[in-house]
Amino acid sequence: MTIPEIINSKSPRTFSFEVLPPLKGKGITRLFENIDKLMPFSPAYINITTHRSEMVFKSTADGLYRRVSERSRPGTVAVAAAIQHRYNLPAVPHIICSGYSRLETEYALIDLNFLGITNLLILRGDKAKHEPRFIPNPDGYSHALELQQQVNAFNRGQFIDGTPMDLMPQTPFSYGVAGYPEKHEESPNMAIDLQWLKAKVDAGAQYVVTQMFFDNSKYFRFVEMAREAGITVPIIPGIKPIINLNQLSLLPKVFRVDLPDQLAHRLMACTNDTEAKRVGVDWCMQQSAELYEAGVPSIHFYSHNAISSVHEVVSHLF
Repeated sequence: MTIPEIINSKSPRTFSFEVLPPLKGKGITRLFENIDKLMPFSPAYINITTHRSEMVFKSTADGLYRRVSERSRPGTVAVAAAIQHRYNLPAVPHIICSGYSRLETEYALIDLNFLGITNLLILRGDKAKHEPRFIPNPDGYSHALELQQQVNAFNRGQFIDGTPMDLMPQTPFSYGVAGYPEKHEESPNMAIDLQWLKAKVDAGAQYVVTQMFFDNSKYFRFVEMAREAGITVPIIPGIKPIINLNQLSLLPKVFRVDLPDQLAHRLMACTNDTEAKRVGVDWCMQQSAELYEAGVPSIHFYSHNAISSVHEVVSHLF
């Protein structure tokens, strides 16, 4: 089933959440323990992030440092397969442009096809930490729209070199894309940002999941503008509970999102992370309740390092 079908087949209130693959060298047990905490509330599906390789410096035997390419969180495909097998729940791996070649993407699609994982989230991905702007892999893509075209060709039974597959995938990939209620940081304005989103939907995206936001009015306005632009697919709100005081300044800086005055002042009044976490949970509960009351079919939680907070939120709502 596709993600829109999964959402529509369940109760009026569903949710999903996002996990990171374990750090290189770490086991998967801790990840399973975190997922176990949310399973009693019947999540609709689980997203698994994908991380590009980064340039890091490593010491050598002669005391010098060598610049090498290293991926801190490998294993997205394997983690997706492990989750889907263990929980009998749709796993949605992220497929990204950033740091990947067309051939690497093709191999990932082949592996996912073998494993019966048919739902994807297609993203451009972030720029490399050591680069001033997004630079695509020499044999990769600059935009998610280009990556969609490769997945579409794969669904038609065509490899990147144009040769046909002996046997087309029995179940084609279904995918969603990202939307930005406060616009993507590289877009000159919201209108152009929505033009790109419309192009991605026209190219085959079956749903949109938003970047995190903390002001529901911005999500409602974004949906209104998207509908006016002719975007009719589900637009799933993505939200995140704040878990520490540092995020008061970090989240706006990294994700280019605004914190509402009321939330900002409540956090500024906190004296420690425990108090900030309480504010974050309360605000996330308030956001979720308002979104469900407005009729959204599902909410996506960005649960990185916040599983306990998400658990408290969903236990209050379900």
